[in-house]
Amino acid sequence: MFRLAMLLYNLILPLGFIVFLPGLIYKLIARPGWKKTFMERFGCFGGRKNELSGEGGIWFHAVSVGETMVALSVIRELLKRDPDCRIILSTTTTTGQQLARAKAPEQVKVIFSPIDFYWTVRKFFRLLKVDELVIFETEIWPNLIMVGRKSGVRVALVNARMSDHSSRGYYKWRCFFAPLLASFDVIAAQSSQDAERFSKVSPEAKVRVCGNIKFDQHIPDDLAPVDYSVYFGPGDYKIIIGASTHPGEEALLIRSYQSLRRVYPDVRLVIAPRHAERGGEIAGLLRDAGVSFSQRSTASESSVPVDVVLADTTGELVRLMKGADIVIMGKSLAGQDEGHNLIEPALLGKPIVTGSVLRNFRFVLQVLADADAVKTVDSDDELTDILGELLSSPEACSALGDRARNAMAAHGGAVSRVLDAIKLRSPLSMLF
Repeated sequence: MFRLAMLLYNLILPLGFIVFLPGLIYKLIARPGWKKTFMERFGCFGGRKNELSGEGGIWFHAVSVGETMVALSVIRELLKRDPDCRIILSTTTTTGQQLARAKAPEQVKVIFSPIDFYWTVRKFFRLLKVDELVIFETEIWPNLIMVGRKSGVRVALVNARMSDHSSRGYYKWRCFFAPLLASFDVIAAQSSQDAERFSKVSPEAKVRVCGNIKFDQHIPDDLAPVDYSVYFGPGDYKIIIGASTHPGEEALLIRSYQSLRRVYPDVRLVIAPRHAERGGEIAGLLRDAGVSFSQRSTASESSVPVDVVLADTTGELVRLMKGADIVIMGKSLAGQDEGHNLIEPALLGKPIVTGSVLRNFRFVLQVLADADAVKTVDSDDELTDILGELLSSPEACSALGDRARNAMAAHGGAVSRVLDAIKLRSPLSMLF
């Protein structure tokens, strides 16, 4: 059954790729980031073949900026243990690629990940000749996994998570996903809930709970915050940032901000959309609302003080949040309920406001809620009142951020557990 499913997958995938090709091209053009070597996704390495070829080592695969940050934290710790380890780091998105090229240790080779065509993936493994493939979070690509196993490579899924919604889909098609998940040498799950979901789909999967690596992220003390005074002018402002916002949330934030300004004239707003290419759309919302703003992607500063900064840029969200006083995490309001990771603002000690249902980050939300270290919004109508409470009590606002930072410190150690897990030697029978 599984062999037949893989055959059908490899027949259907090229057709699906053709259907989605226009969207891929649009994203490639519209989104910023490193694009020069994008054809590596199709196995075209140009003059880099000699640079990338070798024997042994570990191939780490991440998707975009968030997963790349996690991968880099694991790589740095690995190099402390084994300074001579050969390491390949791949990303899917151009923004992730740009971050990896800027932040990866010098000895790490950074490439784009392959499109999951059988022949493309096989070409990667034949060139790289690694001993182990480490995949982050939810990148379950059948050919990447199975061709790796057929090539004698140990394959691990780390910082793995599975939402309730995803688990229902995986379980429905468990005739395909159960043997696929069982093909991993180890699945290092973020939480016991994630581990249970993986095990329900695939009882034979080798799952262990290692914690969320993002709890172990280190934000440098000397990281420079964005200097908002070049936009807002001199003054002691209270800055609220909407971080990683999605459609519908920006309009909500603008309305809430306008209400708050009537009571708190020193409040200012920063909007940092999840996808920078939506900058033009959000700029239109700000114009329609009659709010003065500066668009960070088109101007480094404003000649006239403004009320709102539209931070339609990539790779600087932590700096943006560090310069703010209150962080509203996106994809949690205005009908959105999947959420984004709350760990970075918590590590910064920032007061966090988010929707009360985060389907993809339930465990992190629970950690913060148990420590009374987050403000949750049950209804969009509550947002203005909750922000008003924080603005009216600087002491309570500061204490909320301190509790968030302490809650993160109490859940550290995942990187060490993951590094121990991916070194397992558990022979499996080939399924492909």
